[in-house]
Amino acid sequence: MSKPQLNLTRIIVLDLWRHKWVLVVATLVLLNAILVVYTSHVSRKLTTQWDQLLQERDRLDIEWRNLLLEEQSLAEHSRITRVATKELNMSRPLPSEEVVVRLP
Repeated sequence: MSKPQLNLTRIIVLDLWRHKWVLVVATLVLLNAILVVYTSHVSRKLTTQWDQLLQERDRLDIEWRNLLLEEQSLAEHSRITRVATKELNMSRPLPSEEVVVRLP
């Protein structure tokens, strides 16, 4: 009498089918682990991007302050008088040369 030949693949599939809940739980644990790794990656990437944006904001803020200082220095009365006198050959009129225009 010969024993029936057992197929190893069939035995594994039947064993897995009998313990299908263990297989489902193991699959869920594996998927959960993959999602934790992915979430950590995305979180680190967003944190890096946030830091870069903060640095860019700080750089732009410093540039804005420098531009405000430059605008103030260019608008100073003494500078305007100096440019008008030297570059445009302008001068203040004498009181006798002033003309007052009155509107009705």
